[in-house]
Amino acid sequence: MSEAPTLGATDREALLEAGAAELASLRAEPDGASRAGRLVAGLAAHAGSGAACNAIDRCQLLLGLRRPRIAVYDHTWHFIGGAQKYGATLAEALLRLGDVTLVGNRPFAAADLQSWYRLDLGACATRVVPLPYYEERGDDYIDPARIVSRAMENPFHAVSRASLDYDLFVNNSMLEMVCPLASRSLFITHFPERRPRSYFYADRYSRVVCNSRYTRDWIVKRWGLEPHAHVYPPVDMSGEPAEKEPLILSVARFDPGGNKQQLDMLRAFLLLRRSRPEACRGWKLALAGGSHGDNPYLLQVQDFLRGHPALPVELHVNAPHDEVAGLYRRAALFWHLCGLGQDDPARVEHFGMTVAEAMQNGCVPLVFAGGGMPEIVADGRSGFLFASVSSLLEQTARLLRDPGLRASLAGAARRESRRFGKEAFAERVRALVTELLPPPSAGHAPGR
Repeated sequence: MSEAPTLGATDREALLEAGAAELASLRAEPDGASRAGRLVAGLAAHAGSGAACNAIDRCQLLLGLRRPRIAVYDHTWHFIGGAQKYGATLAEALLRLGDVTLVGNRPFAAADLQSWYRLDLGACATRVVPLPYYEERGDDYIDPARIVSRAMENPFHAVSRASLDYDLFVNNSMLEMVCPLASRSLFITHFPERRPRSYFYADRYSRVVCNSRYTRDWIVKRWGLEPHAHVYPPVDMSGEPAEKEPLILSVARFDPGGNKQQLDMLRAFLLLRRSRPEACRGWKLALAGGSHGDNPYLLQVQDFLRGHPALPVELHVNAPHDEVAGLYRRAALFWHLCGLGQDDPARVEHFGMTVAEAMQNGCVPLVFAGGGMPEIVADGRSGFLFASVSSLLEQTARLLRDPGLRASLAGAARRESRRFGKEAFAERVRALVTELLPPPSAGHAPGR
């Protein structure tokens, strides 16, 4: 695939908008067809054949001849995780505005996403764009970090080519090496994990969106880009109030690299029981999260539990939605250690969707005081922030001994978590995308 034209995103979009408007105006002209042909040829010569196709597609939308075609791309649809829930919920919200296709690189099923996240994705199409570089190596996990220089071809060019088939391309993968060829595009940044280097195209997108203020600050530091919009992730796990049990819960994927630090959590729980046995009497720990394929970190977690058979721990791997929802309703406390003791800002929780989910269910959160956590938890009011294991254990023991404090913090957690609701997310996403799509023509209804 040849390099995209060097026009900046804003200049390119202005050129396409002008070209599409001119094409639409020629429809009623006597010699409109020949003039349109010359215009398209001029666009192709000046900005490339992809831009000429974009102008034709944009013209069709301006004339109301069809609904917008929208792609939501994620190379990890087959994993259960917060970023995938963000993208899938975004896709559901955009069904009101156009025809949505979920694009991935490995086989996946929209029905699985529906089940995992309780969404209505029945109207979404799916498309798999194979990446030969990874297919030939038989890699179970697509690792973008393998792109080290321009001496090798960009494996994600296949996704760039596919993006040309859509009026709006949404990149939910944080893969800045995917160059958008659609006329309008969104880059959802959960965190800027890699610094600008070979095949860096984040600045080619119409809009760069961040999921938290923490992520926004690192986009500015690492990429020198100011995000256009801040959209907190969708949180929709609120259940009916239920009697709480003596249960501490953690919900996080079992990341193969151990980024969610479940082993540290098990060691902390073991230390809590040994140092404060009376306060811990009757309390259990539950670890729930998704895992895929041969996961060495999950094996370490399982080995630890086999080595401590008396430790009261429940393990819920790839649990269905209803099972996780039940854990939230039962649990009194919620632990999240991601970021504790880490020097790499990418290994600190960028937002923390499961923390907000726990709060919706009246679980009192005890979370690491870094990353996006302070944006969710008000220390001492809706939960506790900690900076060390000793602080975690002290705060936990205090809550174990004081049911009145637990009840007070649980009520505040429920109230303060409402600002992260799914409807607020959907409205923000639709408003953002509406800015990028032409206004619907009177001759074509945009709704479903």
